Amino acid sequence: MSSGRAVSLPGDPPGGRRAVAVWGIGVSVYFVAVIFRTSLGVAGLDAAERFHVNASALSTFSILQLLVYAGMQIPVGLLVDRLGTKKVLAIGVVLFTAGQLGFAFSSSYGMALASRALLGCGDAMTFISVLRLGTRWFPARRSPMVAQLSGLVGMAGNLVSTLVLARLLHGVGWTAAFAGSAAAGVVVLVLLLLFLKDHPEGHEPEPFPHYGSAFVRRQIAASWREPGTRLGMWVHFTTQFPAMVFLLLWGLPFLVRAEGLSRATAGELLTLVVLSNMVVGLVYGQVVARHHAARLPLALGTAGATAVVWALTLAYPADRAPMWMLIVLCTVLGACGPASMIGFDFARPANPPERQGTASGITNMGGFVASMTTLFAIGVLLDATGDDYGVAFSAVFVLQALGVSQILRLRKQAARRERERLVASRVETVHVPA
Repeated sequence: MSSGRAVSLPGDPPGGRRAVAVWGIGVSVYFVAVIFRTSLGVAGLDAAERFHVNASALSTFSILQLLVYAGMQIPVGLLVDRLGTKKVLAIGVVLFTAGQLGFAFSSSYGMALASRALLGCGDAMTFISVLRLGTRWFPARRSPMVAQLSGLVGMAGNLVSTLVLARLLHGVGWTAAFAGSAAAGVVVLVLLLLFLKDHPEGHEPEPFPHYGSAFVRRQIAASWREPGTRLGMWVHFTTQFPAMVFLLLWGLPFLVRAEGLSRATAGELLTLVVLSNMVVGLVYGQVVARHHAARLPLALGTAGATAVVWALTLAYPADRAPMWMLIVLCTVLGACGPASMIGFDFARPANPPERQGTASGITNMGGFVASMTTLFAIGVLLDATGDDYGVAFSAVFVLQALGVSQILRLRKQAARRERERLVASRVETVHVPA
């Protein structure tokens, strides 16, 4: 990929304190969405007891939630391009808050499934909107760092699930814990409606002149034709899902049932994944913002390190892996989220502003499709093998191999196309009249 620092582009928004304040409101919505999304990760064993379900049925909660999320990515990208960030975020808050509240009062497996689907629909509207908010309020050279910071705030939401919601769940009970957390959705909705703006003054986007299914098809097709969009999707696909699967559902059962840890110790290791994610996210954001050539090595290096550490953990000759190995595993898994954000740094320069939402939706779909597939595979394999986690988690390697093969196939084509667009933008800048 192109080397050197990211360049400033004509018409860049100014950034500044106002941009940080507006972006802060948008990212707070994403923060709450992640709390709700990952709340099942600390309640998986409780959910199995409450609804009297096995591993496959338990995984269906997260699979359905991610199925809705992944299926919504392209429609949400189109909606963001057409309606703007504020309207889409507001709809998302209403939906995911209703889903969390419904989950709190679910008395049957079917009702709980419907609530998680509703939550997934609202959650799907948050991250792409926050990315679009960042591109509208900050200069292009800041985009990699802003994207990584968005992901970092999301992981902070995961931390709240791990540390706070888990304690509430075992302190005040299922209904009170989930219903109480739903109040956070009301708070961010009020902030959003009162203070969020789609773009700074003087940086209004071009009007959206076309409507209808024909334009939608053209918008999707144009984004997909760009090799940078497809490369971004496969980077996201390959890097995100190992940590997502671990945090969203199967990490706690693996650590408790397969590794014999207490819930408290397992919770501390899940927290380590989140803390590692936050630290690595800051490092990756700085590196990518300064050296775009580092994008692919970082993504592939993270995928490779994840595969190696998982293989060593699952193949450990004793019945249980030593604590130091589990600490290394969780630390490396923490790099998966920041590595997945690099996918957007391939898709962003490959598409003009009017397609950013659509391209981000395609990219974001990758990791969640991989996560959904792996969640299902692990649940089925656990039931088929009598809870053999070594066999079940081997599904991770299959998805990683598929993703890496596609990244290697697309990398040269995407690099060539990105160089062409960069040269064209510089030529346009030179010819802009003073």
